[in-house]
Amino acid sequence: MNEDPKVNLSGLPRDCIDASAPENISAAVPSQGPVAESEPELVVNPWDIVLCSSGTLICCENAIVVLIIFHSPSLRAPMFLLIGSLALADLLAGLGLIINFIFAYLLQSEATKLVTIGLIVASFSASVCSLLAITVDRYLSLYYALTYHSERTVTFTYVMLVMLWGTSICLGLLPVMGWNCLRDESTCSVVRPLTKNNAAILSISFLFMFALMLQLYIQICKIVMRHAHQIALQHHFLATSHYVTTRKGVSTLALILGTFAACWMPFTLYSLIADYTYPSIYTYATLLPATYNSIINPVIYAFRNQEIQKALCLICCGCIPSTLSQRARSPSDV
Repeated sequence: MNEDPKVNLSGLPRDCIDASAPENISAAVPSQGPVAESEPELVVNPWDIVLCSSGTLICCENAIVVLIIFHSPSLRAPMFLLIGSLALADLLAGLGLIINFIFAYLLQSEATKLVTIGLIVASFSASVCSLLAITVDRYLSLYYALTYHSERTVTFTYVMLVMLWGTSICLGLLPVMGWNCLRDESTCSVVRPLTKNNAAILSISFLFMFALMLQLYIQICKIVMRHAHQIALQHHFLATSHYVTTRKGVSTLALILGTFAACWMPFTLYSLIADYTYPSIYTYATLLPATYNSIINPVIYAFRNQEIQKALCLICCGCIPSTLSQRARSPSDV
C-alpha cells in the first residue's frame, strides 16, 4: 500500500514527480553527446479535477447567498446572520479546493501546501460549526418563542459567530504553525500534510457536534409536534391535517440530518481508522461526498427560505411573486 500516491491536497503523487524529474532522465542517458532534456510531463489526477469542479460549483452557489444577504438590509435577523456565516464558510471551502488544485500542479512548495490545507480545514470547520449554530438558533426560536426576538438573542448570535470562527481559524492555523507531517512522514494522516492526531481531533469533534445536533433536532421535533397539535386544536383541524403537518416537519428534519451524516460520516470514520499508507482512492472517495455538503447547504438552508426567495426575486426582477407574498409559515418550516 505504500506505493499508492497520496491525496493531492499536497501536490503531485510522488511516483509521478520522481518519474518526471530531469536529473533521473539525464542519469539514464549515456554520456556520448549533448542530449536535450525533455520537459517533465504534468500528470493530472482525475479525482483532483472532480474536486476542483466541485469547488467551483460551491463558490458559485454560496456567492449568490452571500450577495443576497449582504445586499438586503431586511436580512439582518440572527437566523440570516448564521445562514450568511454558513454560506461564507462554504464559499471559502470551495475557493480552497480551487486554490489547492492550482498550487498542487503549478506552484508546489511547503508554504503553499500548508496555507492551502489551513484554509480548507478552517473553512470546512466553520461550515460544520455554522450548521451547529443554526441548529441551536432554531431550537431557541421554538423553545423561547416569546423572548426570541430580543437584543439578548442578537448578542448571543454574535457571540456564537465569534466563537465558531475563532475556533475554526485556530484549527486551520495548526498545520501552518508546525503541527504537520512534512518532516516526519510516518505521522501523516490520509490527507497530507495533516498529522494523524490532527485528523483524529477533527473527526472526534465532528462526531461530538453531530451527536449534539441530533439531540437538538430530536427536541425540535418534539416541539414542532406539540405546536402542530395545539394549532390543530385551536383551529379545529382534522386529525389528518395535524398528521400531515407533523410528518412534513419530521421529514424536513430527517432530510437535514440525513444529508449531513451521509456527506461527512464516511470521511470522518475513515480518517479515524486509516493513515497515509492506505490507497488514496479511498480518501478521494470519502472526501468528495463531504464537499457535496457545501453544495447542498444553500439549497436546504438558503434557497428554501421564504425571505431569501423574496430578496432574490427583488434583486433579479424587482418584484415579489404572489405565491411568495401570500404563503404563511407553518410549524413544519424548521
